[in-house]
Amino acid sequence: MTETRFEPLHHDPAYLRLAGLIRARILARQLVPGSALPTETELARQFEVNRSTVREALRNLQSSGLLERRGGGKKLFVSRPTVAAVGGGLSEALSLHGARVVDVWEALRAVEPAIASAAARRRTPEQLREISQVADTFAAGELPADAAVQCVGRFFRALGAASGNPVFAIANEPLVQLVQPGLAIIIDRLPQARRRIAAAQRSIVDALGRHDPESAAEWMRRHIEDFRRGFEQAGLPLETVVGKQAGSDPALSPWRGPGGA
Repeated sequence: MTETRFEPLHHDPAYLRLAGLIRARILARQLVPGSALPTETELARQFEVNRSTVREALRNLQSSGLLERRGGGKKLFVSRPTVAAVGGGLSEALSLHGARVVDVWEALRAVEPAIASAAARRRTPEQLREISQVADTFAAGELPADAAVQCVGRFFRALGAASGNPVFAIANEPLVQLVQPGLAIIIDRLPQARRRIAAAQRSIVDALGRHDPESAAEWMRRHIEDFRRGFEQAGLPLETVVGKQAGSDPALSPWRGPGGA
């Protein structure tokens, strides 16, 4: 008869349990963004732990974007993780899970038309001006490849913000980060790429101006379809795992901006 065996219990370090308790308060909105946390000494007194345990717990929460220091001061405040920070973590996770260029493109094709449609319904006049200005900057054609790619990223992010849906904005970010390296090569290798991107952006902006969600979504679908053709014409293998050969081909690594920032 086979003996039944059990795994030993694992006890998380005290600082992780403490971080979990504070995190739970933040997620339950008992501590709202902008709220100041008590000092390390006061937290140590309340939780009956050493200050070193409190310090490690607070570092853990800072690295998660849930706490921040302001103006170089010592006091910690509750914060919300930025969309860029969340997207950066997700883009790295997608790379580690073997996401391919074609997977990123397929996700863009599913998500971006819905974002454009929502933006056409909900955008404010100020948001429309911002999106239009970004499109005009790209269409001017004076930007070097790196700056042009950043401009394309700003266009997608501005649409995400204009959608009025925080889930769209956060889902949008890792996809934009992952597609930007490939766009840099497309823009560099295909002379027609800038013209086609600029035309698609202008058509999307026009649809937003008319509050026309169907047209905005259709033009975005065409825009994303064009990305795939661009990848193929620029010689970027669609089956490549993003991030797999970081450093040898920028198309395979999540975008970090000029200088790897």
